[in-house]
Amino acid sequence: MDIQELNKISPLRVFDEAINGGLGKGNMGVIVSRHGVGKTACLVHLATDKLLRGENVIHVSFSGNVEHVMNWYKEVFREISEVQSLDDAHNVYSSILSNRVVMNFSQNQVSIEKVLKSLKSLIEQGAFKADAILFDGYKLTIAEDDDIIKIREFAKEMNLEVWFSVSPVRPDVVYDEYGVPNTLAKYIPAIDVLVGLRYREDVDKVVMTVVRAHGEDVAKPLSVRLDPKTMLISH
Repeated sequence: MDIQELNKISPLRVFDEAINGGLGKGNMGVIVSRHGVGKTACLVHLATDKLLRGENVIHVSFSGNVEHVMNWYKEVFREISEVQSLDDAHNVYSSILSNRVVMNFSQNQVSIEKVLKSLKSLIEQGAFKADAILFDGYKLTIAEDDDIIKIREFAKEMNLEVWFSVSPVRPDVVYDEYGVPNTLAKYIPAIDVLVGLRYREDVDKVVMTVVRAHGEDVAKPLSVRLDPKTMLISH
């Protein structure tokens, strides 16, 4: 199978359809769950899909473990290429790496202004025209309201998608049936697309549910199942 065929049949086309064609430039999407459910892997799957479609991605890790992120890219690509029997997989992987930049920051030590300034410098002065930025492990539920506004303004100014993976920080968190914590409530008006992840032991799958699409709550949320080992859509 060649790369065009792979992109056409990717199960993420179902996800795109669930959010009305995709997140879209200038918008902000959030993937949220308890710790350890697989948000980084899910985020990497979204990023890899973009890379395979020729888009440029900046992956910003706030976990301090860049090697862990790199390994997830290798693993997700390996799973995709093997399942779909991708032609010339080694060269395809080598080629898409030039469309990806991984950066690392400490949220406690570096202000969001400095993070955004570094990203803008990379895009404008480093001539890396990003289509999407992924904030991996950013503590959104304890961020200042102004920080969220600055990130949204940056996404619109630079005309790119912004995705977050978010886990709650506080101990007294209540989750709804989709894996969305109550501590995210005050930020929801600023979120264009909200996706909850929840592990279901009865089926041994991670369930990925679109609960908000382009600023509106989804009346009948669409759920898909992910393989808990690879975080790829399995059903």
